[in-house]
Amino acid sequence: MKMTPSEAFVETMVANGVTEMFGIMGSAFMDAMDIFEPAGIRLIPVVHEQGAAHMADGYSRVSGRHGLVIGQNGPGISNCVTAIAAAYWAHSPVVIVTPETGTMGMGLGGFQEANQLPMFQEFTKYQGHVNNPNRMAEITGRCFDRAMSEMAPAQLNIPRDYFYGEIDVEIPQPMRLDRGPGGENSLNEAAALLAKAQFPVIISGGGVVMANAVDACKALAECLGAPVVNSYLHNDSFPASHPLWCGPLGYQGSKAAMKLLSRADVVLALGTRLGPFGTLPQHGIDYWPANAKIIQVDADHKMLGLVKKISVGICGDAGAAAKALTARLGQLSLACTGNREQRTTQIHDEKTAWENELDNWTHEKDDFSLEMIAEQEQEAGGWLHPRQVLRELEKSMPENVMVSTDIGNINSIANSYLRFEKPRSFFAAMSFGNCGYAYPTIIGAKVAAPDRPAISYAGDGAWGMSLSETMTCVRHNIPVTAVVFHNRQWGAEKKNQVDFYNRRFVAGELESQSWAGIGKAMGAEGIVVDRLEDINTAMNKAIDLQMNQGKTTIVEIMCTRELGDPFRRDALSTPVRFLEKYQDYV
Repeated sequence: MKMTPSEAFVETMVANGVTEMFGIMGSAFMDAMDIFEPAGIRLIPVVHEQGAAHMADGYSRVSGRHGLVIGQNGPGISNCVTAIAAAYWAHSPVVIVTPETGTMGMGLGGFQEANQLPMFQEFTKYQGHVNNPNRMAEITGRCFDRAMSEMAPAQLNIPRDYFYGEIDVEIPQPMRLDRGPGGENSLNEAAALLAKAQFPVIISGGGVVMANAVDACKALAECLGAPVVNSYLHNDSFPASHPLWCGPLGYQGSKAAMKLLSRADVVLALGTRLGPFGTLPQHGIDYWPANAKIIQVDADHKMLGLVKKISVGICGDAGAAAKALTARLGQLSLACTGNREQRTTQIHDEKTAWENELDNWTHEKDDFSLEMIAEQEQEAGGWLHPRQVLRELEKSMPENVMVSTDIGNINSIANSYLRFEKPRSFFAAMSFGNCGYAYPTIIGAKVAAPDRPAISYAGDGAWGMSLSETMTCVRHNIPVTAVVFHNRQWGAEKKNQVDFYNRRFVAGELESQSWAGIGKAMGAEGIVVDRLEDINTAMNKAIDLQMNQGKTTIVEIMCTRELGDPFRRDALSTPVRFLEKYQDYV
């Protein structure tokens, strides 16, 4: 049928189920934007385009559908790069629409001109460039298809003059892959290894969440009697109330999970690439089992054996593979039964010991942290120990909660405390590790699931990068709860200066005004907490304001300057100085 390219663009989005998108309006796509509303598409204006792309990521991770971000050509698009990189490492099917300088001005150095495809080539799995207005629907549809098939961002680049004109077009219908369980031979080999295992352990990864495969993972774990550990920052990939759940691996993870994994003779890595940062030693435990047989299941064959040497690689859907393995093991009635009772006891004992340790781990015990505690106890006002705060926040979590965490010292320690009952509940910046991630991401998550409580964690450094999106929440009635840990420092990097640079603190202090007060000035509610016993009350009030009154609340928690384990001990070493004027800086 005849239509304009703008209409073809919008109708193709409608065919792919788009109902919300995030961005800042711009002349580059105004002709299409003019018909978003009658098409049933809500453009949610943000304060900054990086926030928009994070919101699209959060939206995608909760809904399992596309998240969509758009902006003005040039600076509006370049502002999105960091957030698209985060979405890439979270395997989120985000589509970034990048209107471009008009074709008659390209190469002339005109206003807001930029070569926009190279900006995203490292952080997208597909880049579609509309090279003719007649191909608008075709290339738009392919970007949506490829984002879902690759489970990664796709870029749709459109010269701004290609929104206009008249074309004959057929709107393409979405194509979705039906992934299978993997090859018969690899599944049979894996089942044989698991059947003979004396201490099998399952690592439940992000692929389990994306495949909606938690129930399949549970059934397989129960069939084996195997402890289940979460891969790094995927604490929602197995229900914490399940007796076989043991907690997350990786930085600031669960000692119970690590100790149990270290005993494994067979490891089933289900829906995880086994990323290096999620398998590094932690808490002084080098827990990766050197002699275990490793079975890895991943939908992307390029991930199989990439980080860890494996015995069997299965290229398939995590849920389908788990069901296929369970079926095969069901035919082997003696599978893993020999020492099941002993394993059950060990799982219980390690989990109990770790929970007791967390209960009594009230503050960091290194000399610097003790020094900071003594100093701040003399200051006016109350200062709370971060680990006590995180334990109380854990107890205050409402049912069905969604939580996003930023990068940084206290937020990373939260990995030890956050646990969930259902998937699509926990969001972190994953391997890209950018500050300013958590708050806009939870805003996008809230748009996708308005009936669920939404909470973000951020330190005052990361909060300074993202707090302006409070205005987005207030302006557009997107109520969330933001927990801000106010400790006046870049804590993760400061720990490196303590351990490696003789406490020479450069550029690490963050004195600031009240974050709760700034939130109120933006139209949100603000609560300051400086007593441990007030955390639960403050959180209950904030959640009530969010769920029943539609209000965003900034909960500012006054924390000591205690520092947890160093963030990148693996990447630093004692400094060496050769020039005489630097000899005191060794």
